[in-house]
Parts: sequence; structure tokens; C-alpha cells
Amino acid sequence: MASAASAPPTQNNLKRIVAASLIGTTIEWYDFFLYGSAAALVFNQLFFPDSDPLVGTLLSFLTYAVGFAARPLGALVFGHYGDRLGRKKLLVLSLLLMGGATFAIGLLPTHATIGSAAPVLLTVLRLVQGFALGGEWGGAVLLVSEHGDARRRGFWASWPQTGAPAGQLLATGVLSFLTAVLSESAFNSWGWRIPFLLSGVLVIVGLWIRLSVDESPVFQQALAQAEARKADRTAQAEKMPLVAVLRHHWRDVLVAMGARMAENISYYVITAFILVYATTAAGISKQTALNAVLIASAVHFAVIPLWGALSDRIGRRPVYMIGAVGVGLWMFPFFSLIDTGGFGNLILAVTVGLVLHGAMYAPQAAFFSEMFATRMRYSGASIGAQFASVAAGAPAPLIATALLSEYDSSTPIALYVIAAALLTVVAVAVAKETRHRDLADFEPDTGTASSTVKAADAHTV
Repeated sequence: MASAASAPPTQNNLKRIVAASLIGTTIEWYDFFLYGSAAALVFNQLFFPDSDPLVGTLLSFLTYAVGFAARPLGALVFGHYGDRLGRKKLLVLSLLLMGGATFAIGLLPTHATIGSAAPVLLTVLRLVQGFALGGEWGGAVLLVSEHGDARRRGFWASWPQTGAPAGQLLATGVLSFLTAVLSESAFNSWGWRIPFLLSGVLVIVGLWIRLSVDESPVFQQALAQAEARKADRTAQAEKMPLVAVLRHHWRDVLVAMGARMAENISYYVITAFILVYATTAAGISKQTALNAVLIASAVHFAVIPLWGALSDRIGRRPVYMIGAVGVGLWMFPFFSLIDTGGFGNLILAVTVGLVLHGAMYAPQAAFFSEMFATRMRYSGASIGAQFASVAAGAPAPLIATALLSEYDSSTPIALYVIAAALLTVVAVAVAKETRHRDLADFEPDTGTASSTVKAADAHTV
């Protein structure tokens, strides 16, 4: 018999929780991706004006990568307190930090005004963004995963994942609109600030929605059990979440990190580096490249829940494999299509790439949530996801830009993504299938599923 904590919530309540997580993650990713797009388009001129254009872009992407360096720290801090205090409180804090940092970037003086202090301040604010996002992802997907119906967990948990393409869509859409209506000099002078300042309005909306949802019932049940054990003098003291994760779930952390490599690297090559490659190597205009990413992001948003629903039917691992293998096979056609310079081919290249990326990204939320026990789930899922981002997403645009500068060819970049895809295939191949796991019955002390869950799994079709 299912526990109360794992019983399906009412449809209206679940939709409200999904909406709160989706809107919050959309705002957070809007803030994060806005920086990436601006780094590719204008930050090289505004904050590194004395450099060669491609070198300036490299330096700009270096400050972009710094945000990823702060994400593991955010994962550790938010994971620890999220497992101790709850998911909701930490999600509110992450939204405030991200929104505040993004708004401040919109007010930041450029190199022409304050000299070398400008890129230093930009880097500090990027660190705050990365710290906040490192804590956001785990809490958002857990809030939905732990509320949702176990039979459709892949579908419901994939909705917070759509916050990434929604944020990309919103950030790219605003930039595309501004570059269309403003002259290049006006955009470089003051127009680029508008998307960053809009973050303040979005954060107010996000906070209003996020404060209205309830804490995860699975977490509340686990917290009550932990308090009962604490009151029992004969019971063993509960370990810190990080210690418990490293003791019971270190293999799962490594699997999550490996699974993230192709997903993270391919995404930033397809959406961030593409703005550099299309405008420099393929001779495509800035506006055209932005429009292609905009259209592809809309398709990406639409297919993620479909991939999530498929993972409920055939499993997390098969769907993830489709994405990893597909992205690896697509890389050479991807660059060949862009090299033609045609707008239709550019849209096709980016759209197919993001659809295949979605096959990895959609089941990831449920897959990672199901790997860890409740009182260490925020820490485990966040650490696995965010530590990988330092080696994957952080340097991806930087490495791709450096390879383009060195070899003046897309071939090394394609091989780079293919190598990441192979690593992800190996990680997912050695992982266990998790789609039938009951999150409420996942034993916190042993890191293994209870006998009740194993029996349920045996009878699930």
C-alpha cells in the first residue's frame, strides 16, 4: 500500500506545483542564458574592447564559464539546506539571488566608463548567477518529482526542464527583438541593458507564484522520521547529506555526472557557440542566427514533455540513449548545414540538435531524482548535475571557440561533442533503470529501495 506521502496529489494541486517550478526555472534560465547570448554578441566589445574580436569573444566566454564554476558550490550549499530545511525555502532564495545579480548586470558600467573594474564586477555577478542556478535545478525538479504521480513522474518532472528552452526562448526573443528595432550603435550603447533590467519584473512574478506552493510531502514525511530517530537515544545519528551521498550514492553521482556530459556540452555548442560560428565562419547575420535559435527553442520546449512521457513507458535509460547517440551522429550534418549559409538549413541544424538534446534532458529530472534517498536527494541530484557542468557546459563554448580559432574548421568541434556523447553512452549503459521506484519508500539509511518497492517493481508492466 502506498504511503500518504507518495499518494497522487489532486490534479489541480499538481498543476499548480508544476507551474510554479516551470515559471521559476524559466526565469532563472532566462537570466543565465541572457548572459551567454550577450557574451557572444556584445560583451566582447563592451568589457574587452582592446582585444582582437575573436580573442575578446574568448575572454567574454571565460566570464561566462565562471558562472559554471560557482554552480557546484551552489549545489553543495543549497543541497545541504534543502535536505535539512525543505525544497521551497531554498527555491525562493535562489530566485532572489539570480534575479538580483541579473538586474545588477543591467546597471553595470562598461570598460569605457570604469576601465578594468568593469569585467571584474561582471565576473562577480556571474559567480552569483552560477551559485543561484546550482541550487535552483535540484529543488525545482524535486518539488515536482516528490509531489507527482509515480506512474507519470517522467512526464510531470520534465516540465521544470522546459524552463531551459523557455528561458532560452525568452532571452533570445528579447535580444532578437531589440537587435531588429535598434541600430547596432543604440543596442551596444544602452539597448543590451533592457533584457537584464526586465529580470526584476520577472522575479516579482516568480516569487508570487513560488511562495504559493506547499512543501514536498515526501520530504515532510522523511523529516518527521528523522526527528523521531533524533528523539530515540538508541538510534544512530543522522549524517550530513553530503556525507551520506558520498557513502551510499557515490556510484550514482558518477553516473549522473557522466550522463550530463553529452547533454550539457551539446546544448551550449548548439545554442551559445552557434552565435559565434554562424556569424564568423558561415557569414550569417546576428539577427538570422538569433531567429534560428528562437525557432528551435520553441520546438525544444514542445518535445521535452513528449520525451518525458516516453520515459514513463519504456524507461529513463532507453530515452536517454536515443538522445546521446543521436547528438553524436548529428554533429557533422549540423555544421555542414550551417556552412551552407541558408536560413532554412540553419533552422534544421539547430532544431534537430535540440530535439535530440531533449531526449536526454527530459528524463534527466526523474532519473536523477530516483537515484537518491529523500534526505540526501537534493544534495545528490544537485551534486551529480552541477559538478558535471564545470567540466561540460562551462568550457564548451570556450573550447569550441578556441578550436575554431586554432583550426578554422568545424571538424574538431564535432569530434569534441562526439567524445562527450560516447562518455554519456557508457555512463547510462552502466546505470540501473529507476522508473518504477517509489520515492517515499526509498530507504534513507541504506541508499537502496525497500522490499516493498522491489515487489511493486516486479508487478509493474
